[in-house]
Amino acid sequence: MTKSTVAILRTSPRTILADYHKLMNLAGYQDVIAKDADTALKVNISWHFFFPGSSTTPWQLEGVIRALKRDGYDAQQVHACHNRTVVIDAHLGERENKQLNVVQAHGLRNVHLYEGEDWIHIRDAVGDLTKRFLCLNEVYKDGFLIPQRFIGENIIHLPTVKTHVFTTTTGAMKNAFGGLLNEHRHWTHPVIHETLVDLLMIQKKIHRGVFAVMDGTFAGDGPGPRCMVPHAKNVILASADQVAIDAVAAKLMGMDPMSIKFIRLAHDLGLGCGDPRQIEIVGDATAAQENWRFDGPFKKMTFASRMQHQIYWGKLKRPIEWSLKTWLAPWSYVASVIYHDSYWYPMLGAGMMHPVMNTDWGRLFRNWENLAPDEQGFPTVDAPETPVRGGMRAFLRSLGILATCVKEAPEFSNARRRVVSS
Repeated sequence: MTKSTVAILRTSPRTILADYHKLMNLAGYQDVIAKDADTALKVNISWHFFFPGSSTTPWQLEGVIRALKRDGYDAQQVHACHNRTVVIDAHLGERENKQLNVVQAHGLRNVHLYEGEDWIHIRDAVGDLTKRFLCLNEVYKDGFLIPQRFIGENIIHLPTVKTHVFTTTTGAMKNAFGGLLNEHRHWTHPVIHETLVDLLMIQKKIHRGVFAVMDGTFAGDGPGPRCMVPHAKNVILASADQVAIDAVAAKLMGMDPMSIKFIRLAHDLGLGCGDPRQIEIVGDATAAQENWRFDGPFKKMTFASRMQHQIYWGKLKRPIEWSLKTWLAPWSYVASVIYHDSYWYPMLGAGMMHPVMNTDWGRLFRNWENLAPDEQGFPTVDAPETPVRGGMRAFLRSLGILATCVKEAPEFSNARRRVVSS
């Protein structure tokens, strides 16, 4: 069996674009991502507001697109890909995180999976593979739908290095969560680790090739994927093994990958390698030996994350968790938006962001629209700045998000996915 490989490089704004090209080839992406198939760039938007470490960075997306073009991939066969949740506005997110700028600059298709795409029942898509699922058959008694366009496509995941209040860390495996499951994703939270393993099985079945490119220029510690302490860490990673790249990222953050349930389960089932001792590191081996000694998601939890844990795994599970599978569920969407968007981001987010926004990466983000890169990267990160949404602007925008999350709630909406048969 071929040893799993993870590529890692230290980088800077001056060399970031060339480094992404080098990184992807070190990880052998051309052996995995076929040139004669469509390729989805699965953008990560963990928060529609910009927060360092939370979502795909514009230079991550830019670097990957430039690498594909440089290596002869047809841009007409590459598209950005977004999912939707009731508490995350993907259209706002792709603007606030400056991802849309990149997609439009390269003339790529921009696919929002919940807008006009056909969906197919999981049993029609993967057949008897459903018999091997660890939990999804129990969560969704009648099955669930996945996007038909994924079948036969390549997918390149674009996660960031960060912690997560449900899964300890989140990365390549978690990035499939929004794209593959329907609006009732929260039903899987009590068995989230097993869910990620089932989703990896599905990906291996339906995709022509699966690859991940992870950005650690910013990295997030704490009760992620939103209310974190951001750090500038100057590393990028890539791998065709979704388990291995998540394991290496976890190790960088100071955690034992094999103690994280979804990594251990996937490793034991042979879906990838979660043991860092068995992973081949290429690129900058010394960078892979760093230990950032992150606190992790559970040491300084927010009020919202503590309540979520009580509802899914604690004392509130019996009296409240059942309501999340009924027409009452939108109460939780409203509560999430009020806490995260109306309170935490306007009141606390700016203070958390301030130190890293004064780094070169912070200046690169603020000045993104006004900078002209060369083939290597960005000769300078200084330019007239475009302001980042904050304070009252963020609070006022949160009120619109609050209305949208109720309107789009699957418990109230009459919208239906277009379903096709195999």
